[in-house]
Amino acid sequence: MASRRRLASSVSLAEGSACEMDSTLPAVAEELLKEIRKAFQETSHVPDDLLLGLKFIFGPSAVPALDLVDRRSVTRVVSPSGRTAFQVLGSSGKLYTCYSSCHFCTCPAFGFTVLQKSESLLCKHILAVYLSQAMGACQELAVSEEQLTSILLAEEEEEG
Repeated sequence: MASRRRLASSVSLAEGSACEMDSTLPAVAEELLKEIRKAFQETSHVPDDLLLGLKFIFGPSAVPALDLVDRRSVTRVVSPSGRTAFQVLGSSGKLYTCYSSCHFCTCPAFGFTVLQKSESLLCKHILAVYLSQAMGACQELAVSEEQLTSILLAEEEEEG
């Protein structure tokens, strides 16, 4: 909560800046997440400069993603074989499945703003997955192979 408030109060400083996005942005995003992980491990909080970087790189997804992390809405679902997916309880109360290995989320915002319009790198749900892992706020759920398959197929059925 404190991280989200500090970000919201200091965002106006970064919003006036403009910078062209280039091909190094994904590497920059990964580096920022590594720095957030390191800072959080050392101090149990995320410094303002990294919060500003988060807002600058991920734009309007940053604050809602931090809110999802604060509410511990991210669950890592793991099967005995090691297959992993993430489930994020969205602010609307709907459960979305995210795949961090391929940066994909089942939410409509991902399909529209990330895939169709290319306006954002990630939706708030995937960003919340990465942040919750970096901040140690990810819940864990061990499931059978059959249960994981059901989770994945349930998403397909909703889309079809």
